[in-house]
Amino acid sequence: MVLRNETYYLIRSDMLPEAIQKTVEAKALLASGEAQTVQEAVERVEMSRSSFYKYKDGVYPFNALMKEKIITISLTLEHRAGVLSGILSYLATQRGNVLTINQTIPLQGIAGVTMSLDTAQLLTDITTMLEGLKSLEGVKQTQLVSRGE
Repeated sequence: MVLRNETYYLIRSDMLPEAIQKTVEAKALLASGEAQTVQEAVERVEMSRSSFYKYKDGVYPFNALMKEKIITISLTLEHRAGVLSGILSYLATQRGNVLTINQTIPLQGIAGVTMSLDTAQLLTDITTMLEGLKSLEGVKQTQLVSRGE
């Protein structure tokens, strides 16, 4: 088996060949549900199925790659049994992958928690996830601390 060294480039869309531009458009139609099948998507953007299949696994909009981030969030929690467990359960349902957890010693019934999360598989955007966390019982405050790769 020969391993390829994959190199990636950031290229302005108007510099791309038409077939690649149309592939991105067709993938967007499929992702949004505006087109139900590949055939419908390629017909709407006026390209062949063979061109679509040739490029579909190699071209992505830049913002799609930006989703694959590691973020750090800060939470202020009530010091009660089950609060952290509820947070972890919520993150699991949203497909957030917890990388680290640091908790301070609770003072006056309040504990600070800092988490690092891999958001590559997250089912929603980060803002919605933070709002969901804040709505959980025992969560007083949520804040995005940093974004990184």
